[in-house]
Amino acid sequence: MAIAVVRAETFYLPPPTQPRDAWDLVPAAERVFRWIEYRMQRRVVPPEGTVEQTYYARINSNRWVADCICGSAQVVSPSDPRYACTECGWGWCALVFPEDVAAVEASLMPLATYRRHWWHADDPLNPVQPEPPVEEPQP
Repeated sequence: MAIAVVRAETFYLPPPTQPRDAWDLVPAAERVFRWIEYRMQRRVVPPEGTVEQTYYARINSNRWVADCICGSAQVVSPSDPRYACTECGWGWCALVFPEDVAAVEASLMPLATYRRHWWHADDPLNPVQPEPPVEEPQP
């Protein structure tokens, strides 16, 4: 059985001393703040404001991730397409996911989990940029 692409709600789980469903009512994008507090033993407060910037989510080694301007990254989810950084405090920004998330995830299932990588075609950071059209010489 293939392992599904990991999302925030299946990555950021409560401590083993709590019921597994203890964070079910916490939106996926906010779970990272609780997880950091538990795992890193430090207080992290989610930002209050939003930023006008939009980021593209990508799949990296079988995890949906978003990268911050500070170089940090975290696991994200199409069920809650927003991102805020726990490292630098960058405010909430919108994330762009593909129109058909299920199709993208399904297309990666034949690959080994460590080979599951995907970039949005419109992402300017996508390392595989489309080739510019070749102009035919005019006679």
